[in-house]
Amino acid sequence: MSNLSDFESHSNLNTEFTDLEVDLLLKALFRLSGYDFRLYNRSSITRRIHNRMRVSNLSTVTELTNKIIHDPSYLEQILNDFSINVTEMFRNPSFFKAFRNEVIPKLRDYPEIRIWHAGCASGEEVFSMAILMEEEGLMEKTTIYATDMNEDVLEKAKNGVFPIHKMQAYTKNYQLAGGKESFSKYYKTDRQNAYFHNSLLKNISFAQHNLVTDQSFNEFHIIICRNVLIYFTQLLQNQVHSLFYESLMADGFLGLGDKETLRFIDIMSNYKEVNGTERIYQKIK
Repeated sequence: MSNLSDFESHSNLNTEFTDLEVDLLLKALFRLSGYDFRLYNRSSITRRIHNRMRVSNLSTVTELTNKIIHDPSYLEQILNDFSINVTEMFRNPSFFKAFRNEVIPKLRDYPEIRIWHAGCASGEEVFSMAILMEEEGLMEKTTIYATDMNEDVLEKAKNGVFPIHKMQAYTKNYQLAGGKESFSKYYKTDRQNAYFHNSLLKNISFAQHNLVTDQSFNEFHIIICRNVLIYFTQLLQNQVHSLFYESLMADGFLGLGDKETLRFIDIMSNYKEVNGTERIYQKIK
């Protein structure tokens, strides 16, 4: 009869095997696609792996690795599983209200404004920022660069089409964010979708960009990256924050998600808090 220590040893061995299998899966993904998830938060990645195994009726991570090696379409599916696509318009409205009240006044004298939305997913927050800048009379001199690693969601974002059943919640967020118009002014509808006006798209540029492996591509007055870095390890967060710091103009602004902070980041001293509660920072050196 096996004793408790035998069971614990077997359990620990299974965990070690699973960790090894996940390491090999992530290495294979990097070799095959160039996307590096090895420094993502492991618990988050493991949950996504197990969900894909359940959906595909696979019993081991190794089976999953074999499928991505031999089936390019399955590789694309895994990359989509790992990308972070949870978003909504004017998400956390108090952030946008603080941005409107505390950052916008400092932008009015700028001859041009460049904003980078990093990890923009399907574009809801990009359109939110475009509406805000339009209402503040700044959109004509603003260019918004919206990037994500997932090309499929970028294609969706370019269309500016969102389910109509979400408009009630989005309207409430817009109002709480200090919206100055009727939200329905910005879109038309049919029975299924809301179609945001093309005028909001004219100064938005969408492009594929991987925060883990790609470099800076411009200098920005504002970088918005909300609810993305929580999925990264501390080491990777420091790496991405170095990228953001190098990409920000002097006195540029950085906006993070409500569960993200600069508190434990190596270059924290190079920023000051504009609004600590809403995670808005300004580069000072």
